[in-house]
Amino acid sequence: MTEFSRASGRSAERLAVEAATAACADAGLPTSAVDGIVPFPFGPSAEDLIAGLGLPDVTFTAVPHLGGASTVAGLRLAALAVASGAARCVLVFVARNGRSGSRVEQRIGVLLPGQRYRRQLEHPHGFTTPAQWYSMFARRHMHEFGTTREHLGAVALAMRAHAQLNPHAQMHGRPMTMEQYRGSRPIAEPYLLLDCCQETDGAGAVLVVAADRARDLRRRPVHLAGLAEGHPDSPDDLVNRRDFFTVGLTRAAPRAFAMAGVTPADVDAAMIYDCFTFEVIQQLEEAGFCARGDGGPFVADGGIALGGRLPVNPHGGLLSDGHIAGMNHVVEAVVQLRGDGGARQVPGAEVVAVTGWGDMGDGAIAVLTR
Repeated sequence: MTEFSRASGRSAERLAVEAATAACADAGLPTSAVDGIVPFPFGPSAEDLIAGLGLPDVTFTAVPHLGGASTVAGLRLAALAVASGAARCVLVFVARNGRSGSRVEQRIGVLLPGQRYRRQLEHPHGFTTPAQWYSMFARRHMHEFGTTREHLGAVALAMRAHAQLNPHAQMHGRPMTMEQYRGSRPIAEPYLLLDCCQETDGAGAVLVVAADRARDLRRRPVHLAGLAEGHPDSPDDLVNRRDFFTVGLTRAAPRAFAMAGVTPADVDAAMIYDCFTFEVIQQLEEAGFCARGDGGPFVADGGIALGGRLPVNPHGGLLSDGHIAGMNHVVEAVVQLRGDGGARQVPGAEVVAVTGWGDMGDGAIAVLTR
């Protein structure tokens, strides 16, 4: 990864090249070894990287379209390309100037599915931002299961505490108390400012190659044991679903765990796409780490903290490390499985799950193992 900042001073294309070059160096491969590219849908293209890296013969490109879940879905595309022989070394990357460039409402407001529905029926009522859309999940969960603002705050505080152990994190050196959390300004009920993820300039990249080839490379390989994506009913619309809480991850998680030959109970740490605090609670439930409705108590009693039942986002997540569409979650999974986490290392981590959340509930999940 590059550094994370509020103003990178470089183009997103430059950031992408830096992250890709770093990933190749980490593996001990020349950049010319890359023959497949899976870019994030919002940002530099495969062609930008072909030119920027001077790649001689790219045989595979593909772009997933699952919003924030596209990073994890991109791992699946890369793995399928390698397994089929379409490519031998696939670069999956995210690069954005998400703070100094176009802001989230500019990116998402144009590219989210169902724009005719939104422009004509939702926008006139001011229902226009991700915080507003996803707040409806949180409010309904509060109504049905008694989830509280303190439960949301427990997520925010855990991510901020983890970031204090990660010098790379944007919020490193900026600890937070529950009083500070509760005193932050309202954004969209029940979300406060500190329920919302960072907006970040930065980039990250990983390489996907066949397991037998990975054994000969410079660093210890991490294995993609299970991969799946899923979509909710009416993926372009939130408010008219028959089952409000069934999202893409609800369907994808059982398939990924079955493919990996493990269960949620076997997972040592989870990298949960924490665009908002409640989405950690919802995804813990829908991935099967706890029952639906039990996510609030799970986080309140320290279950997601380092040393808890399921450490979540030891790097600080989107809330406190930075927001490059979850690529930092994938990188952190690799760090943990290599045992390179330092002060934030989860002892004996052998199985790590990484989730992705996008659009109106698209989901993807990867189960990574040593």
